[in-house]
Amino acid sequence: MRIVIADDERTARARLRRELSEMANVEIAGEATDGLTAVAQIRALRPDLAILDVQMPELDGFAVLRALEPAERPAVIFATAYDAYALDAFRVHAVDYVLKPVDGEQLRSAVDRARAQIDARTDEVRLRALLDEALASRGGLAPRTDHGADRLLINTDGRLVPVRVEDIDWIEAAGNYVRLHVNKSVQMSRDTLTAMEKRLDPTRFARIHRSAIVNLDRVKELQAWFSGDFVVLLTTGERLRLSRSYRKAFESRFGRRKE
Repeated sequence: MRIVIADDERTARARLRRELSEMANVEIAGEATDGLTAVAQIRALRPDLAILDVQMPELDGFAVLRALEPAERPAVIFATAYDAYALDAFRVHAVDYVLKPVDGEQLRSAVDRARAQIDARTDEVRLRALLDEALASRGGLAPRTDHGADRLLINTDGRLVPVRVEDIDWIEAAGNYVRLHVNKSVQMSRDTLTAMEKRLDPTRFARIHRSAIVNLDRVKELQAWFSGDFVVLLTTGERLRLSRSYRKAFESRFGRRKE
C-alpha cells in the first residue's frame, strides 16, 4: 500500500512515519507540508491512501479532496488535533478520523480498514468486468466500453443492477459514488463521474459541470444566470448550472446532437 502523508507539523509527520514503518506492506510514497503540495503529490504519485491533517497552510484537508477529481482521490484518513471535524470527515467518506497525538494501534486499525476498502474496490471492478463480458456474450448488455449499450450495470449496495440508459435524466457526483436520477427515482452507484462518463455515448450525454452529466434528450432550454453563467433547464423541471469551463463543449456537442 502506497501512502502520502500531508501535515505541516514536522513532529506529527515523524510520528506517522515511525508508526507506519512498523506495518507490513506499507510504503510512504511522499510527504507534504501544505495542502497545495498534497494535491500535487496525490496527482503525481497516485497513492492508495492519503493521511491528511485538517488544518494546513494553503488548503485544509477537506479542500485538498475538493481540489481532486473523484477518480483522483485515494482512500483518506484524517489525522488531526481537533475532534470537531469528525462529521465532515464522515460526509466526505473518509476511512477513519484519528486524533493527535496519533496512537499506534488506532492508526493500524485505520490503515487495515483502508486496505480492506481498497481491496473491495478492486474486487468490485473485476466482478463488474466479468459480468459485463458474460452478459455481452449472451446478447444481454453491451460491454462497458460500448457506447451502444442500452443498459448500464451499476453497483448499488453490493448488488449489480441494470439501468436503461434512455431512462437516465442526469447524473451527479456524490463523493466516492455517483447519484443517477432515473425516471424521478435516484440510484446510487459506487463509481466516479469520470468513469461513468466514459461508459456513456457522448452523442447522448454531456458534462455540464465538474459534478454533473445530463441526458441531452432531457434538455429543454438554457437560461441566462449570473456573471455570464447559464442554467440548463431539464424537461423534468430541474435546473442545473452550466459551468463556463464546460459551456463551449456542451453547446458544440448539443448542436451536433440536434443537427
